[in-house]
Amino acid sequence: MINKCLFPVAGFGTRFLPVTKSVPKEMLPILTKPLIEYAVEEAIDAGCSTMAMVTSRYKKAIEDYFDNNSDVNNLIKGSSKEKLLEPLNDIVSRCNFTFIRQKSMRGLGDAILTGYPLIGNEPFAVILPDDLCYNSDDSVLKQMVKLYDKYKCTILAIMEIPREHTNRYGIVDGELLEDNIYKVTNMVEKPKPQDAPTNLSIIGRYILTPDIFDIIKNIKPGVGGEIQITDAIMQQAKEGRVIAYKFRGQRFDCGQLDGYMEASNFFYNKLKED
Repeated sequence: MINKCLFPVAGFGTRFLPVTKSVPKEMLPILTKPLIEYAVEEAIDAGCSTMAMVTSRYKKAIEDYFDNNSDVNNLIKGSSKEKLLEPLNDIVSRCNFTFIRQKSMRGLGDAILTGYPLIGNEPFAVILPDDLCYNSDDSVLKQMVKLYDKYKCTILAIMEIPREHTNRYGIVDGELLEDNIYKVTNMVEKPKPQDAPTNLSIIGRYILTPDIFDIIKNIKPGVGGEIQITDAIMQQAKEGRVIAYKFRGQRFDCGQLDGYMEASNFFYNKLKED
């Protein structure tokens, strides 16, 4: 079982300045729920009960959000608004939330390594809340957990992207094992379009085996002087221990304004239909 999900949420979110000067980007709302709540809901759907947040001194709002607020609860108790908080209160009561601060912004690999005290020696999931995913049945992470039960190795969620956008993402190449499932043979972080081996992009969903922590410790800084998680996972791939999965569902890149607005419109229209 995958019981723990790690959320690297320490970044500054500079693409959304000035609002992210004081509001964590993970707290930006899609309708009435922040991005981080959608991510936690997906982790719960996949069977996770411990939510491990790698945060920073500027992200206290995330900790407060997943805590009880007796003043608000008492204010709306017995009113028609009480039901608005029921889903969040249910999350808070069902899950364990743990937090640790990343000392400096040194890349996703470093953020994941920072989370080691919260994870320990067990396989775990990683969700990047910027990537908001939707599926009408199993969530993306739940699909991946089912694959982990079969393959017992690191699993990456991937999707096809326009080749001209490869310099924004980690790109994978691999051997097709079965429909939509690849054994990873190569990974490149943000290659130029002419240098990209494929147009299969990693998105913000991972299942990682615990040996990844020791690998990250020995990884040298890569693109942008950061500790790249793709470099660490590539070490596992060389041993044939990484699978890439082209998932079912929709993904919205809420780290970009266009993707954020697309997600807002999608969930608003879905709300009206329901």
